[in-house]
Parts: sequence; C-alpha cells; structure tokens
Amino acid sequence: MSDHRYVVGIDIGGTKTAVGVVSDEGHILHQGECPTDTKGGPEQIIRNACQLVVEMDDYAAAQGLPLLAIGIGSAGVVEPGTGRISSATDAIPGWTGTELRQDIQKITGLPTWAENDVHAHGRAEAWLGAGKDASSMLLVAIGTGVGGAFVIDGQSFLGQNGVAGLVGHYPIPQATGIDCTCGGEGHFEALCSGPAILDAYKRAGGSAKDTREVEELAINGEDLAKRVFQECATATGQALGGLANLLDPEVIVLGGGMANAGDLYWEPLRAAYQAELIPFLKDKPLYPAKLGRYSGIIGAAKLAFANLD
Repeated sequence: MSDHRYVVGIDIGGTKTAVGVVSDEGHILHQGECPTDTKGGPEQIIRNACQLVVEMDDYAAAQGLPLLAIGIGSAGVVEPGTGRISSATDAIPGWTGTELRQDIQKITGLPTWAENDVHAHGRAEAWLGAGKDASSMLLVAIGTGVGGAFVIDGQSFLGQNGVAGLVGHYPIPQATGIDCTCGGEGHFEALCSGPAILDAYKRAGGSAKDTREVEELAINGEDLAKRVFQECATATGQALGGLANLLDPEVIVLGGGMANAGDLYWEPLRAAYQAELIPFLKDKPLYPAKLGRYSGIIGAAKLAFANLD
C-alpha cells in the first residue's frame, strides 16, 4: 500500500480536455485526453471527461491506488464555492450556467472542486514550477487570450466573483482604439495575445496565416514583422512591469504559448519590464513558466489536495 495520496486532475480547455492521476508530490502517473466536443454541448463535454475519469480509476485500481477526489480547471469564470460556470466565451458554446462541479461529482461519486483553468495553472507553477518556494506569484498566461492568476501562499486569490487575475482586460495605452474579445477596447489582450499579434501585423499591411509565421518572418529579417513583433513584446513587458508595481508579488511568471517565443520576443519584453518597474522593485524576477502542457492537470489536482487538507 502506497504512503501517498492520489487524485484526478481535469483540465478543460476550448479545444482539448486532459485528465490525469496525480500523486500528492505532483507526479502524473497516468493521463489521457480527448477533444473538447464543443458541438456536442456541455453535457457531452462532461460525459467525455467522466469517461476519462473512469479510465483513470481503472488504472489506479489495477495499481492498488485509491483515488480520493477530483480537481478541475476549466475555461470560463468559475463561481467560487459552487464550481458553476458563471460566464464563458463562445469558445465553448453554452458553457455559461453549467454546474460543472456538481455534475462531475454526481456522475463519478468522488468529491470534486473546480476553478478557472488559468487559476489552476497558477497553482501548479506556484507548487512545482517557476514560482516554487515564493510566498506570492503572479502568473500571466499569453496564448489565444491573456489570463492570469495571483497566488498567495499556494492559494489562488479569486476575488468576489472568481475573476481576480483577469489581466487580459487591464487597459494599456498601446492598445487604445483596438477592439477586444470582451466587447471593450484598449485592453492588454487586444494587442498582446497570439491572435492579436497576427492582427497587428495585418493592420500594418502584412500577410501571414498565423502568429508563428509572423515570428518566423521577423526572425528571417522582414522589417515589418520584426517591428510589429517587438512592439507587441514591448507592450507586454510594460504591462507586466505595471502589474508588478501594482501587486508586488515575489515573482512574476509568464506562461502560455507566447512564453515559448525566442529572444526576439523576450529581449524587448524584459527590457520594457525592467524600465517600467519602480526603482525599489528593480530586482523583481520575471521567469518563463516551467511545467508546460500538463500544468493544468497538476494545478487541478493541487486544488483537490488543498480542499482535502
């Protein structure tokens, strides 16, 4: 009989649902995934997730490892306490109003807790990643959108409605007049997300199929791509510096797909970040996230362990 405890972590995103058996040391022993069936609606997404939980339970049973609970990190705003999806974008049609925690707990019979997926990523990085051993950490995740999580003593600060850390809708001057996915304008996400960088390149007269191509054109010396890519990186660095001044976390961690960009992105970003910090905070570290694609599973599992404790 193992001396460790084991739970299931579920990471539900707009394109993929990933599930894993996770130990109390943060090791993923077994994992599986499936496309997030947005066409099938919330009920099908939950059924598919629960089928993966059954597969995890079969694995755990064969290894003699009792599963104690389920933690979920999900796209959308997750209501604190209830685990209900109180707001969501069209990435998952009909997701708003889904009783996520209640439905999965009812089907699986396991104690279940849920939070926003970026909050779960933040938990993971604070537990085992770039924020390990820090008393506080701000994770900013930049990919299809821009999200964030402010983690204090290992716990995500959620705010009254579960939207604390929603840094994508923090206004930045460089985005003035640019429409945001939320319906507003001038927000961090409107200029600095992956799709927003592609849009900025197209507004400047360029042509590319995706943000990766813009980066490749910039690396290969195209002046327009290089200018746009670096301007967006600079705006990101300034925003991160402003957030550091506002919140004063021990560390700031940059995650999401854009964190994997190369020096052409990171060098102007770091320079702008340092320039924006008030003098007293000049040594405030900025790190890339460490845990990669499985951080959502690990963070969701940590949510379960935190509630079991």
